[in-house]
Order: sequence, then C-alpha cells, then structure tokens
Amino acid sequence: MPDLLLDIRGLETQFKTTNGTVHAVNGIALGLKEGETLGVVGESGCGKSVSMLSMLKLIPSPPGKVTAGQAFFSGQDLLKMSNEEIRHIRGSQISMIFQDPMTSFNPVLTIGRQVAEPLEVHMGMNREQATKRVIDLLDMVGISQAKERINDYPHQFSGGMRQRVMIAMALACMPQILIADEPTTALDVTIQAQIIDLVKRLRDELGMAIIWITHDLGIVAGLAKRVVVMYAGYFIEEASVKELYGNPQHPYTLGLLGSLPRMDSDQRNRLVSIDGLPPVLYETPEYCPFAPRCQYAIERCRQENPSLQVVAPDHRAACWVDPQTGRAR
Repeated sequence: MPDLLLDIRGLETQFKTTNGTVHAVNGIALGLKEGETLGVVGESGCGKSVSMLSMLKLIPSPPGKVTAGQAFFSGQDLLKMSNEEIRHIRGSQISMIFQDPMTSFNPVLTIGRQVAEPLEVHMGMNREQATKRVIDLLDMVGISQAKERINDYPHQFSGGMRQRVMIAMALACMPQILIADEPTTALDVTIQAQIIDLVKRLRDELGMAIIWITHDLGIVAGLAKRVVVMYAGYFIEEASVKELYGNPQHPYTLGLLGSLPRMDSDQRNRLVSIDGLPPVLYETPEYCPFAPRCQYAIERCRQENPSLQVVAPDHRAACWVDPQTGRAR
C-alpha cells in the first residue's frame, strides 16, 4: 500500500540453539501509517521485541537470523540494506526506546555525551551545537536543571529520569517512527503515567508514528488507535482499540482481557487465567499454536494453523472458532 510509512511482509526470524532452531517470528505482516500509534501486545517471549529488532537488523548473528520477509520504509527494503546504509536509518529516521532504562546507557559516559552522539553522527553537528541541542531535548522531556545535568553519569539519575533521557535520545533527530519496547515496565505506576503522558504530548507535537510494544493492555487502551495481538511468533488478531476491547475475536485476546480488572462494571467479576504454558517453538506448528490452551478448540484447530481473516470491518483474527458464540466460523 503506497500510503504506508512502514510495510512489513512475511517476516521470519530464527535462532540456532544447542537444543534446536527456535522459530521466534513466523511470517508476520504489519503496516504503519504516518502519525499512527500502533500497540503490539502479548506475553513475554512471544516475539514482540524480536520482530522489531529484526526489522532494524539488530538481531545478533549468530545465533539469530532473519530467514524471510521484507520491511519497506519510505519505499526501501530495510532488510536488503547494508550495515552502513541502515546505520543512517537507525536513530535518525527510525528510533527505538529499549526495554530497560537501567542498563541501556554506557555507565562510563556522561548523559550529555550519549544524547549528543546521534546528533553528531546523523545531523553533522559540532560539539557546541550538539550540547545546546541536548539541553533543549532534556528540557523538553522534563529534566530540571538540564544545563547542569548533562555532565552527570547514568547512575546519578533515577529510573524515571533515565527513561526520560532515553526518550530524549530517541527523539534527538526527530525520527518519523518511534519504537517503544516496554519502556515503562521497570517503573512504578506514577512514573509510568508521567512517561506515557510525555510520549503522547511529544507525539502530538512532532507528528511521529509510534509502535508501542507491551504486555499491558491497560497502557495500550489510553495510547494507541490500533492494536495487534501476538502469540508464539504469530499475529493472531488485529483491530482498532475500541473494536478489540469491545469485541475480541480470538480466545487468547479474550483471556488477556479477562485477566484485567474492570472499572466499568458494577459487578465484581472474577479475574481469569489462561491455563497451560506457551509452546516451545523448536518447529513451526502445523496446527494452531494456542489450541492446547484453548477451551474453544475444535478438531480443525489441532490439524491446521489459521491465518488472519477478516471477521468484521477493520478487524482480523486467526481463529477457526468464534469465541463469542463458540461456533466454528
């Protein structure tokens, strides 16, 4: 589609291990429009982070390898670029906030030096220009006394402040796409809310597109317009946030939503859990990977792996059964 800023098609990533080959990402497809905020949700180990790292060619090789797929950004396939070519994309046009703010910084370099580096590399600024821009960026993300703090080291910042600095670094070159990989997981709920409000404000001011990776459906509800649900390396459902929460069409999504406390109901509904364990992906399953844990599974689920199919306007799900009725589609 020509109007997509990012168009991922058939992406597959594998990891060679001593026990066998892990099929971490299995043929996912994803489109992102300019200015759109997309949520990618799923439990730990389902392939959310690996899929984004694969697109940016940040998977360590060995053991990891992108075995198939295309990732078009502004008409160019990122996966066919050389390391030198994609180096000019990463950090300047597509930026990523990594998962753990505690360990994402170099402990022996000052915060100012680390935030200034992409400005010098991608935008050709000299040291003086970069320093002035760093102070402006730190001010923008709410770091008080930024001029004095640029000479501090990471251990002198709290977790929430480090995450703000990480956001400043990601936004330094005004990227078109910001990928946020569970950036609030290690923070307390008050700081989480502040970080989310900050990202929303900067998104509106800068007009950038965002891919927000998380396992927290509550965060996605207040941030994204569209959401995809991932399980065992597959995208299993895709819809607008309103449609997904109001009319989930995959049993796994239904289970995720059932595990959330509801504030919009007078009844005290008991929280539910999803029985069983995620599959070990040493081989690509010929059946639905969620079938062993699914209360709605029918014989076809154990024989054939469903692909994403349209189940409602702008709503796709990979399931042979309608979980709302319990009947086969």
